[in-house]
Formats: sequence, C-alpha cells, structure tokens
Amino acid sequence: MSENKSFILRGINDVIYEERPIPEIDDDEVLVEVKKTGICGSDVHYLVAGRIGDFIVEKPMVLGHESSGIVAKVGPKVKHLKPGDKVAMEPGATCRTCEACKSGKYNLCPDVIFAATPPYDGTLGKYYKIPSDLAYKLPDNLTLEDGAMMEPLSVAVHSVSTLAKLRANQNVAIFGCGPVGLLCMAVAKALGASRIIAVDIVPSRVEFAVKYAATEGFVPPPFEQGETKMVYSRRAAGLLKEKLGVEERGPKSLDLVIDASGAEVCIQMGLYLAKVGGTFLQVGMGSADVQIPIALLLVKELNMLGSFRYGPGDYQLSIALVSSGKIDLKPLVTHRYDFDHAVEAFETTKLGKSPNGKPV
Repeated sequence: MSENKSFILRGINDVIYEERPIPEIDDDEVLVEVKKTGICGSDVHYLVAGRIGDFIVEKPMVLGHESSGIVAKVGPKVKHLKPGDKVAMEPGATCRTCEACKSGKYNLCPDVIFAATPPYDGTLGKYYKIPSDLAYKLPDNLTLEDGAMMEPLSVAVHSVSTLAKLRANQNVAIFGCGPVGLLCMAVAKALGASRIIAVDIVPSRVEFAVKYAATEGFVPPPFEQGETKMVYSRRAAGLLKEKLGVEERGPKSLDLVIDASGAEVCIQMGLYLAKVGGTFLQVGMGSADVQIPIALLLVKELNMLGSFRYGPGDYQLSIALVSSGKIDLKPLVTHRYDFDHAVEAFETTKLGKSPNGKPV
C-alpha cells in the first residue's frame, strides 16, 4: 500500500486529484479499500456552493460518504472482521460518551466526525479508516454496489421504521420521488404498507415510483394566478383526496406522511393530508424557513417528526431487507463511472442527466 489517490474539493467548482497519506488505524479501527461510492446531493451542493448551512468548506476536503469496500487492515482489537471482507461503511464516527450517544441517539452527537462534512474528509479516495463497529460485513449475496447504497437506504429505514414505526397494513404518502423518497417507499413496502402514494411534480418520476415500490401516484396541479402557497397546498391536498379516495379518518386515511422533497408546499400538503392522530415526518432538506398550518397540529393532534441521518440498528436492518430480497436496490443505479472520471460523474449528477439524456 503506497498510494491513496483522493478526489479533493478545493473551492466552489474547483476539484483535483491528489495523493494523500494512507491513514494509520487505531486498535479498534479498520482500513477499508474503497470500491464503490454514490454521489449524494450534499456532495454536489458543497461543489457548487461551498457550504450547506453553517457547514462551510474552508480548506481542501475529500468528497464522498456513500461507500463500500474491502477491508485492507484491521486493528488488534478487531475480532469480527478480517482483511478481504466486503463491508458497507457508516460514515459518521461519534464520541460515544455524550448524552445523545449514551441514550441511543448517536446521530445527534455534537462531535460527530461525518465524512465529507467540513472540516472532515470523505470517502472518495483509495483508503478510508473507520471504527470497526461502523463497518458492516456484507452477506455473500450482496454486491459492493449494494453496500454503497446502504447509506441512503439507512436514511429511509431510520425515517420509516425507527422513527415513524410504520406497521403492516398502514397507509403512507411520500412527497418527492428522488433517491430518499423512493427508498422510503421501498422500506414502507418491505414493512407491509397497504397503500404507498408517491407525489412529485415530475410525471416521469411518479411513473418510476409506481413501477418501483408505490401503489399509486399523484402529480400536483400547477399554481393558479394569484394563489398563495398555503391556499394552493390546501387545494392540491383536496384534489389528491378526491382523486385517490383519501379520507381524514378510518381505513382510507393516511397513517403516515413523509416529505422527502423539502418543498414548502409539499410540507403544507402533507399536514393537510395526514389523518387525525397521524404522523408527519420531515426527511427532505429544503428551505430553512417554511410556513405551516399550525392549527392542524392542534385539532388533528398530529405527531410531527424530524429525521436526521441514521442510528442504532438502521444499517443492520437495511442490509437484512436487501439480503432477504424485500428491497431491490439495482433499479436505482442509473450511471456508473470509473474513479478517474469523477468530474464527469459529478457533472452528470448536478445536471440530473447524462449527455445522452438519460436521467439520474
């Protein structure tokens, strides 16, 4: 092991390949030779804006956090892994001693070292070191590509299963048919949801969602002249209820509504749609400030949840759902690039389609 070629973000739209030192591992860590990495929207956002909220790229940073690879080296205290094992990597090492960590919510640790979140380097290099308990051995029937997809799938598992506690025979609507929205639908299907309504403003995305995991889809109408967002959201929610036979109570109501879009009108629509006593969960990150119909939280006594990354058990359940055949990740992978073509891969992701017109 003599080189660690890495893909570095130096500034806005400024990336370069660079040799970095191979990390030295501690007794309880493993060194992983990275083989597959997915490009997340956050990676692209750092590329084009140099920041996400308060996280600002102030020094060169390796991109990437959705990765899998082959164990290259293990520390002396590591007993459950050995060199040559295929692993999915959970890219957030936490302090393990704070209140959040000790209470089983380590994703809320204030001192998390999260890959490709300033100031910490990501996984788009040849090697990455990680605490051994965050490297999950992949079953023989899963590929390294499946392993890289466990990161976004764990976001969906955390939302649908861990937080919202969706049960079999419940009904769910999911706003946003991007990767996280689609994976939330896949998890809902795997857990036995009766109805899974996919909502997006792009008809082709809704069509894909219905083929993939949803039971039905809805494309919201366009705005009418002079219509405010709140008035629009109430009207659009009413149209969905009318078209799909959704009610506020009983077996035709929505037990769970998830917004994976971050769009203000989708959040508003979701609150109008959730059943009395139901749950609304926010996983999509959009505008920092949105207006919501707060009275609905009161009179419908809604449970309103926020979902952030993933926590204990989420990676294990994700791997189990894919390994058992309950979730198929392969239809979600649209493009593949060699590591040396990372610039092209990021450009394709940024544009949402490759030069031949194939959508990401």
